[in-house]
Amino acid sequence: MSWDIRFVVGLYFGTKHSGFAYCHVCDDNIRINEDWPRWMGNGQVGQVVQFKTNTVLQYDSNLNVKYWGYPALYKRPRRNFDEEERSFVAELFTLHLDDLQESQKPVLPNGLDYKKAIVDYLHEMGNVVINIDIDFLEQVLLVLTIPAEYSEKAKSIMRDCVHEAGLIGEKNSDKLQLITETEALAIHCRDSLGEHGLNSGKNFMVVDCRSGSIVLTTRKLLYGNRLEEVKERTSDFCGGSFVDREFINYLRRELGNEAIDLLRDNFHGQMQYLVQSFCQDAKLPFKGDDRDFYYEINLEEVSPVLLQYVRDERKQRMEAAEWFIYLDYNTIKSMFDPVIERILRMMRVHIENASGVDEYTEKKKTDIIFLVGGFSESGYLQKRIREEFPGHNIYVPTYPNAAAISRGATIYGLGFNEIDRLDMDGQFSNIESRLLQFTYGIKFWKSDEGFLFKCLARRGKEVKINEEFSVRVRPSHPFQSTGIFEIYYTRSFSAKTCEEAGMKLLGKLKIDWSDGMDRTTTFKLAFGRMELKAIAKNEINGQTFQTSFDFDDE
Repeated sequence: MSWDIRFVVGLYFGTKHSGFAYCHVCDDNIRINEDWPRWMGNGQVGQVVQFKTNTVLQYDSNLNVKYWGYPALYKRPRRNFDEEERSFVAELFTLHLDDLQESQKPVLPNGLDYKKAIVDYLHEMGNVVINIDIDFLEQVLLVLTIPAEYSEKAKSIMRDCVHEAGLIGEKNSDKLQLITETEALAIHCRDSLGEHGLNSGKNFMVVDCRSGSIVLTTRKLLYGNRLEEVKERTSDFCGGSFVDREFINYLRRELGNEAIDLLRDNFHGQMQYLVQSFCQDAKLPFKGDDRDFYYEINLEEVSPVLLQYVRDERKQRMEAAEWFIYLDYNTIKSMFDPVIERILRMMRVHIENASGVDEYTEKKKTDIIFLVGGFSESGYLQKRIREEFPGHNIYVPTYPNAAAISRGATIYGLGFNEIDRLDMDGQFSNIESRLLQFTYGIKFWKSDEGFLFKCLARRGKEVKINEEFSVRVRPSHPFQSTGIFEIYYTRSFSAKTCEEAGMKLLGKLKIDWSDGMDRTTTFKLAFGRMELKAIAKNEINGQTFQTSFDFDDE
């Protein structure tokens, strides 16, 4: 591998928000980008100082990108609105890479493929990243964060999209490395541990409070600053956006379902601006300790188009109130409590599961809890967690939102670059091990039972970086000249056949079995830093084959 890496860029491409950090390999001074487009009015886009921007695109009728990021959603509405307000907004499009049913995937504008949306967004974001004064394709190591649950197919699609967006010269370029968001967060938190005095051998828990979900992981700090995952991650859809949903439900009760549905379907930008105003002026400032706290909405200012959709007695009541809505302390608290109670229950169960008994029959204690992610900035959430877990050291590290992920990815890239630049093999110093999110195996023939699923690595198994899992096989028939290994994966712990529900084909590896009769072959699955390889070696003649997965389109 030939390297002339001058910069490392850690790029967080999230479902709701995105951001990036970068660092010159010689100074270790990690910078987080704070310069993003912002809607200034009168058709103008200026700049805003913040650590992230929205993962949103606004298209014209020909599906050309008009705006991206913050300006694509949060234009302040005009009183004299017209057809120009109607737009084709694409958001949550990365969810099409998740293992969701088709009915659960977000609807995109007619004619827009989710892969095009990903490419378009990465291209626009890349224009900001490429402002670094350097030969980007040759001298930048790009570390892209992805959800831990992504399949090998999803990773391959992301590589295709990054390449098509012009951020790497070749799809399989080593200058693009992948890391899970949870691992990037753990690395960021680990770098905060020194000042808190956590020693090698101690556990720490990361509570990643996103807008749409909560992800809990527990890791152990090993000698040499390496990280070991000690408990399979726990996740649930109960993040900060569910507080927003409670706010919308309140508006439905006050203004009517029809009014809110028409606003959402016809003037999506104003709907988003209404929610954003609630987040900035009520959701984030609310800490739960001031019973005089309130939030007042002037609908004529925040969403003027909504007024025409309110009907009958609701319209009369709102006109009498001059279109002001008043939310008191108890009303706002009631929007938070169902979400926070769900998070607290998850944390209790996760901590209990992670506190297993080791070989010396001593409890493995979780020493520190880190709160990261956008929702972790909620003072009320922090207050409730500290009340629930008084015996734990709870910290909200610097950069608790998207910046934490991109910073962790950059740290990962700096270590990765150092290892590979020196041509050092072996384990990567940041990540010691991870827990598998799927069960992996191959399809094999058993004469008395037919085709079965042979498990090689089971979900929840802790695997070291570059660890291999192997099985020895022979041809099913004496005159068989070729062999095809079909590699499958599933979330099931105890799959028996490759036809079971949830079983998915990862790829195929074809090998040559024409050389003689004794063709004992060792088949291996090797779990690399982020991607999976399948290798088959003929033990007789030494022939070795390595897979290149050919995925079908979804």
